[in-house]
Amino acid sequence: MRQLSKVQSWVLVLGALLMVVGAGTSLLGWGGSPYIYSIGAVGFVSMQLQQRYEGTNFTIRRLRRIMILSDVCFLLAAVLMFANMGNVFGLSQITYVEYIYNKWVIALLIAAVLQLYSTHRIGHELEKEAKKL
Repeated sequence: MRQLSKVQSWVLVLGALLMVVGAGTSLLGWGGSPYIYSIGAVGFVSMQLQQRYEGTNFTIRRLRRIMILSDVCFLLAAVLMFANMGNVFGLSQITYVEYIYNKWVIALLIAAVLQLYSTHRIGHELEKEAKKL
């Protein structure tokens, strides 16, 4: 995997921190939390996409695709946080509550589980690959 520079690493960590703060304050009902989460998600996702794998290991390539899927879920959670602020899609109240209201939590949970799995497995596979060389 391509290593990030120091600045990119700081952006990645700051983005993750802003995502945690944004999600936490959203649960407390603060109105500015989707903005904080979104800024963090964009920073985190953009830095993760900078890390590329140029090798030929099929397992690591598959895990990178899973990680990209989790990045998409992080961004989807940001969009759903904004949609949670009000019925911006003009849906009926029942449809809005059924399909939109607080569904960002589900997208965030899916993204976090996929991120944990892929990060752990990529580290393990990279160690195994380094032992072969």
